Amino acid sequence: MKRRVTIGSRGSRLALIQAELVAAELREIDPGLEIAIRQIVTRGDRNPHLQLDRMAGIGVFVKELEEALLNGQIDLAVHSLKDMPTELPPGLRLLAAAERLDPRDVLISRGGKLAELAPGARIGTGSLRRASQLKACRPDLEACSIRGNVDTRLRKVAEGEFAGVILAAAALKRLGWEEKISEYLPLEYFLPAVGQGALGIEARSDDEEIAQIVSPLNHPPTWQSVTAERALLRALGGGCRAPIAALGTVNGATLKLEAMVADMRGERIVRSAEEGSAAEPEKLGVKLAQKLLALGAAEFIAEAKQR
Repeated sequence: MKRRVTIGSRGSRLALIQAELVAAELREIDPGLEIAIRQIVTRGDRNPHLQLDRMAGIGVFVKELEEALLNGQIDLAVHSLKDMPTELPPGLRLLAAAERLDPRDVLISRGGKLAELAPGARIGTGSLRRASQLKACRPDLEACSIRGNVDTRLRKVAEGEFAGVILAAAALKRLGWEEKISEYLPLEYFLPAVGQGALGIEARSDDEEIAQIVSPLNHPPTWQSVTAERALLRALGGGCRAPIAALGTVNGATLKLEAMVADMRGERIVRSAEEGSAAEPEKLGVKLAQKLLALGAAEFIAEAKQR
């Protein structure tokens, strides 16, 4: 009997492309699967003009998808992994991390590369993490809050509201808009969000059949990298409102983890790195988190929690 699998996704163009990518891979693995995609509207989608750091709680782009999983409306949910909280609701688990695309941030501008933009140029970003790193790199530029999907943000650049916007390289690549990228921002100055560039596949903890169906989609180096990043974020206790960035990179049996934490005004940044066994990513994430807290990040995290 043909098994029907319902995938839950946000309704944005990018989210649906990501869900279709997962669906296509599942069909390739098992042509007998009947796959449907169900669009779910999340709280983050219903409030397109509210700054993310001002939304109470976390998981504003995943909660409704998780509710649909728990009540049986969908069998699995496809998320941009950077949107997923580190603590999942009881009864749910992260089954797989699909192979990560380019994790870097990119600049899309009307004035060339970041170093070429005129002093005072307005750069749109909805991320405190990006704003903090922009301030450290180019303090003479103005980081301005922006929300909306990718094409909305690009339109605001084209219309002159902003000199440029900072977005995830993976989003532009999945949308087929690589030619719009003005510059790939260097990791030396712009570390990405935890999980950026990777897709997370979430399902009910007790659904072993779905776990078996999805398991071939898990990419071990990506899983090890994002597990370390998420363990670091969990150990920092920062949630999504503190300016935190991290990137894990696997080279053979070794995992390198880099991370930074900034204060809420983007005036101070602590950054460090650790290397360890790729087989123990959580241990590495916790170790680096403790190091950052000792370097001053504890003060920044406490400040973020008070907001």
